[in-house]
Parts: sequence; structure tokens; C-alpha cells
Amino acid sequence: MSLIAWLENNMLSCPYKKNFGFDCFGCGMQRSILELFKGNLVESFYFYPALIPMVLLFIFLIVHLIFKFKNGGTWLKYHFIFVVAIVVLNFIAKLVYH
Repeated sequence: MSLIAWLENNMLSCPYKKNFGFDCFGCGMQRSILELFKGNLVESFYFYPALIPMVLLFIFLIVHLIFKFKNGGTWLKYHFIFVVAIVVLNFIAKLVYH
């Protein structure tokens, strides 16, 4: 059995959604990660739009920690704000449209 198949069969349920009846800020991230592992960028974006920018943020953070870019901290700060804005807008959209 492949890792992706195992992950698909053992996904965690969201306790927030189970207790309150609506999606949390991270709902959709597991499915998005699985689609990203499969190479399906469009489906990954559909399930959780903030995942790809979040991955890029972590990659840039690691590269910045190694190479110490002059304005890297500023770029990280703005990218973090961008990712948080996507997460919040996605959460609001799910509340309104679902």
C-alpha cells in the first residue's frame, strides 16, 4: 500500500466541525496536501487555497535562515500576512457559501 493511499484511508476528522457544525480555519488542508502529493495543483488549491503559499513561505524561511538575505525578514513578514489573509478569506467564504 502506498503512503498516499494510507493517508487517504486514515484522514483525521475535524473536532471543531464535529462539535460546532461548520468548518474551522484549517478544514480542507489534509485533502489539499494529498492532492498536492499527487501533483494536482488545481484540486489542491480548491480544497485549501492557502496551502501552496504556505509551503512557499516555509521554503523561503528555510532558505533565508541558511543564506541570511538582507531584506528576508521583511519579505517573510509580508508573505505571512498574505497567507493569513488567504486563510481568513477562505474561512469567511466557507461560512457564507457552504
